[in-house]
Amino acid sequence: MSTPLLQTADLQLAFGAVVVADHIDFSLMEGERLAVIGQNGAGKTTFINICTGLIRPQAGQVFFEGKEVTRLSPRAIALRGMVRSFQLPQLFTEHTVRDCVRLAAAGKRGGLGLWTPLAEAVPADEVEHVLEMVGLAARGNEISGALPEGQRKLLDIAMALILKPRLLILDEPTSGVSTDEKHGLMATIMSALDAQKVTAIFVEHDVDIVSQYATRVAAWIAGRIAADGTPQQVLADPEVRKNVIGE
Repeated sequence: MSTPLLQTADLQLAFGAVVVADHIDFSLMEGERLAVIGQNGAGKTTFINICTGLIRPQAGQVFFEGKEVTRLSPRAIALRGMVRSFQLPQLFTEHTVRDCVRLAAAGKRGGLGLWTPLAEAVPADEVEHVLEMVGLAARGNEISGALPEGQRKLLDIAMALILKPRLLILDEPTSGVSTDEKHGLMATIMSALDAQKVTAIFVEHDVDIVSQYATRVAAWIAGRIAADGTPQQVLADPEVRKNVIGE
């Protein structure tokens, strides 16, 4: 049996009387598209923060590609290939779209020195390839802070993909995006992930998005995984319909 790409063992974390990680045993295989669903406060983002090193659990372990990363810094985990994007895009808003991608890549490579021009720190073809995958090649010279929200999200994804991750974790990629744009945004993201052969976890509230783009769904309720399976199985689960979907 192959080793999970991401695995957690008995993760535990509570903030006072509020349990946000209740003995979480979890594994993710390479190539999966996992949607994480749950009401606000259910523990979804906390789980992501633990896996990516932003929060330390009170007990339990996190493994990436079979090696423990529980106590590593977010940067060290990202360098190993587990990268995340945030609900609010983390851009260099005074720089161009192209330079945002260059800066992200240079941060990993360490090739940006005091006397090294940014344009020379990262191979231009790599930058252009990533921008083309997310549909932003034509806007490369525009200031990133002026982009509409959907394209800001795509730029954030491009900045993650230039790091060549094995696993990309997306925190609510469609939040702040109009209903008409959500499916186009997700289709672009998934196409880029497929092209780079990147496994993905995405936190999402829109059931239609989950149904169409996830191969697997994990539903969080009160710090525990209440259901885990195909979208059809999880979204039909009575506990999920009552406590997550709100029916």
